[in-house]
This record gives sequence, structure tokens and C-alpha cells, in this order.
Amino acid sequence: MTDLKTSLSEAVGSAFAAEGVDKALARVTASDRPDLADFQSNGALAAAKALKANPRELAARVAERLAADPRLSSVEVAGPGFINMKLSNAALAQRAAEVAADEELAGASRVEPRKVVIDYGGPNVAKPMHVGHLRSAIIGESLKRLFRLRGDEVVGDAHFGDWGFQMGLLITACGDEGLADAFMAEGDGPFPAETPVTLADLDRLYPLAAGKAKEDPAFRDRARKATAELQGGRPGYRALWSHFVAVSREALKREYDDLSVDFDLWNGESDADPLMGEMIADLKAKGLLVEDDGAQVVHVARDGETRKKKLADGSVIEAPSPPPLLVISSEGSAMYGTTDLATILDRKKSIGPDLILYVVDERQAEHFEQVFRAAYLAGYAPEKSLEHLGFGTMNGADGKPFKTRAGGVLKLRDLIDQATDKARERLHEAKLGDDLPAEEFEDIARKVAVAALKFSDLSNNRTTSYVFDLDRFMSFEGKTGPYLLYQAVRVKSLLRKAAEQGVALAPIVIAEPAERDLALTLDAFDAATADAYDKRSPNLIAEHAYRLAQSFSKFYAACPILVAPDAAAKGSRLALAAATLHQLETALRLLGIETPERM
Repeated sequence: MTDLKTSLSEAVGSAFAAEGVDKALARVTASDRPDLADFQSNGALAAAKALKANPRELAARVAERLAADPRLSSVEVAGPGFINMKLSNAALAQRAAEVAADEELAGASRVEPRKVVIDYGGPNVAKPMHVGHLRSAIIGESLKRLFRLRGDEVVGDAHFGDWGFQMGLLITACGDEGLADAFMAEGDGPFPAETPVTLADLDRLYPLAAGKAKEDPAFRDRARKATAELQGGRPGYRALWSHFVAVSREALKREYDDLSVDFDLWNGESDADPLMGEMIADLKAKGLLVEDDGAQVVHVARDGETRKKKLADGSVIEAPSPPPLLVISSEGSAMYGTTDLATILDRKKSIGPDLILYVVDERQAEHFEQVFRAAYLAGYAPEKSLEHLGFGTMNGADGKPFKTRAGGVLKLRDLIDQATDKARERLHEAKLGDDLPAEEFEDIARKVAVAALKFSDLSNNRTTSYVFDLDRFMSFEGKTGPYLLYQAVRVKSLLRKAAEQGVALAPIVIAEPAERDLALTLDAFDAATADAYDKRSPNLIAEHAYRLAQSFSKFYAACPILVAPDAAAKGSRLALAAATLHQLETALRLLGIETPERM
């Protein structure tokens, strides 16, 4: 099944071709004057310029060819050569019936599926997640669902941060506090199976150790040595590290579950470690790994690519751009970029993806440019198969990254709890769910909270920053997640009442302007998903969901359903409502938002 915009584009393209014009110019868009037409094509202007012809005359000839199309009730030429097309009620009814029958949303699927890995989340062992992790989780989860809808085989990977300097900091801090004496011993063990640390221990120790490393060079050097020994395979450190990972992962899974975010893989940077030796040897053999000030790097800048670099003495020199990828530090430790590069190699061997997407803060753009270029140079990935999908920050009212009132970074757990508290408050204010069992009310409050957090984020373009305003996001009016949930629940209530009254679905008939508008909005879903997919932009799905809810609200007010004049009208309008619910819930699921049955 093809959406109306696509099928009309094909018809207009054929008409253009018959006039000797490139059919690629026959682009059809939704009309910017819906009071005059449903769709328009402005291609005659560009075509006429290329042909040195009169654009209005060319448009008139194209319109004459389109006039016989049974789907169109009118084709008119406006202005200097715009072609305005209005669909017949019968064509809209047929398309609405197709949408209503498309339970599997086959129209939204791709023809040629690919293997895709989406790397999102990026939580770190021993560090509680904070609001900075929210966007990666929400955007990545939505893209995973969207790519699956389009027909791709998708693997979502949390990509744990579990192998860097923070591990050496924690090991050293545990040793200094006597929390893990048994693991400090050299040799093969055995080592205790029970964890010597709790999540609270890790939460307390990491910031202390990180602060001490900045002030105490001796402590920092010991932590660096511990990091190198861990990565080198020291058994006691490996055993202690495995407890860090297990304790952290359990807590992280709870918070991701609360956000309806899940991963197919919980791999960490450490999972690429077995490939590290092989990869470094390969980079050396290919002449890519070179010595630089005691460290080993891969030069990724192309000939002539330079940047201004300021030296310690204040002088400015020309330096490669982007800078070399640091692979092995002067202390012998693998670096952040090293594990990312090895992870690409690991995914190539274990999954064989056609595409890997990295949903990571825009501020990491240069890092990924370095890693991707190194991967292409080494032959670990085909050109253009690696994409960094950067995103902006979630800011406070001051326009700076969101903080607590005390000025600290807000933990994600605290944000989820704040949102849930606010959802309960708003539900009570609106007298929604007061008569429901406590357990069901709590489930609704959680769904409203998640809808508010996710929709407020995903309704913004991924690359932009936005101001976090929980009061506004939690409103049941306006462009918010709770508003969309309320609209979905209203349709569910309507369908239940219809069933109680014995009102059955009937063939869809389009007659009223609000019915036309709703049918056109339902038709636009396939184009919205295709556009969101191509641009990696979930906000286009959010935009469609909001337009659909608005169209339904107007339809609901203008076209009474259960009190319609006859059974045919009742059944037709009920079928439109059911199609709206299915599509709205599908769009919300693509955003990672679940709808309750009632409120």
C-alpha cells in the first residue's frame, strides 16, 4: 500500500515526463493552503526555467493530463505555476480503509533490510546515571524501534564504560580503605565470590578517588598502574572489577526499565579487550600505528587538513585536524578511542553490521571522527557505515546544562522520581484515576511521567538543546506526552462504550471536512516514519503523533460518533477512531511511550 503523496508524485511525474520534463522535478508536497488544496506541486517553475518555457502554461498542460485521475476532485493552476490537487472523498475513504486494515503497518517497512547496531546509553560502572544520560537512552531507544519498524535487523548495545581509568581509581581506593584486601593479593586466587562493595560504596568512592587523583600525583600514578594491571589481566583486580560491573549493572537495569529502555547487548568496553592485542599488531603491520612522545597513535588527518593549535608558551602552530587517535598511552594503557576502535572490529567479527549508529553527546564529535577515520583506514568498516548521531543538552532555565538547585548534577533516579511525583499530583488535580485501584493508579502515574520526559525530549530536533520545564511537560493540554496519552485513553473509552452499545465498525465514508483532515493525517504516517528514518530524527514521529491527536480532537468535536444519525455513519466514524488509536499508539511506541487503558 502506497501513501497518497507517493502515488500522486508518481502520477505527476508521468504527466511531467509526457511533456518532456524530468519527472524528478514533479515533487508533491502537502499543500501550504489546505483551504484550497490537499497537495501541490511546484515543479513546473523549475522545469519551465530549464526549458525556457512559460511556467504557468506548462503547469496548465500538466494539470490537464491529471484531470482524468479518478482520485482527484479538482486540479487547478495557481500563481506563477503551482499545481493544486484536491482529493475526492472516495479516494480519501479508500486510503483511510487501507490504513485501518494495515495492522502490521507494512507500508512503513523498507524493501531491503540491513543489519544495524545502535550504540546508545553509554553508562559507566560505579557512576550513577545523571540527566546527561537521559537523551542518549531516549533517542537511541526510539531509533532502535523506528529502524525495526522499517524492516532492519537491529541490535541495541548499552556499551558499558567499564575499562578505563575510573576502574584503576576504584581499585586503588578500595585497597586504601581496606574494603577489598583479599583482592589486592598477587597470584591466581581464589578470590571471594561475594562482592566486597555495595552500590553505595561505589557511589561514594568514585568521586572521592577522582578528586584525590587531581590533587595527589602519587595516588594518580598508582591508579594508572592499577588500570594497566587490570587491563593486563591481574587476577585479583579482574575479580574485584567483575563485582564492580555486576553491582552497577543491576542498578542501571532498574533505571532503564523505569524508562522502558532495553538493550539486546550489555557489552562493555572490556568485551573488546580480547581483540586488543590482535588489533594493535594489525595496526602496526599496516603502518598505521606510530610512536608519538612515548605514546602510540594513528594519524587520521588527510593531506592538507590543519587547525590552529596554541602551545604552552603561547605560540600558535598549524597542527593536523582532526588530531591523531591516541591508541596506547605513555603508561601503556589502552585509551577510550582504543576500545571504541576494537569494539568496531569486534562487531565486524561477531555481527557483521551494515551500519553502526552512535547516539552520543554532540560534544564527542571530534572523538568519533578520529575513531571512524581510523576504522576506515584499517579496513574495519566500509566508508560511511559509521555515524555519530550527536545531540544537544537538556538545559535549565538559565540555558546551561540542567543542575540541581544546589548546583550539582541531578541523578537520573531523582529525575524519574520527581517526574512520577508530579504525575501523581497532576492526575489528582485533573481528577483522573481517583476511582481506580492504587496499583493501577501507580502504573498510570509512571506511564504519564515517562511520557512527559520522553515526549518533551523527542519532540525537539535531536541536534538542538532544550529547556527542561517539568511543570509544562506534565500538562494534559498542549504539545505534551500526557496530552497524547489522554487522547489515546479517550479513544479507548469511546471504543468500550461503542461495544457496550452494540455499535459495530462499518466501511469508512468521508463527507465532513474534519473527516477529510483526519484521513489525510492518517495517510501521512508512512511519510513521517520514512523521513524520521532517513534523517535519524524521532522528532518527526513526535510531530506526527501530535498532529494526529489534534486532528482526532477536531473530528471528535465536529463529527459525533455514538449519536451519529444512522448506523452507517456511526460505524464509519468508529472505524476512523479505531484506526487513529492504532496509529497513535504505534507512533507513541516508536517514541518508547506506553499508553494506559484508562485514566
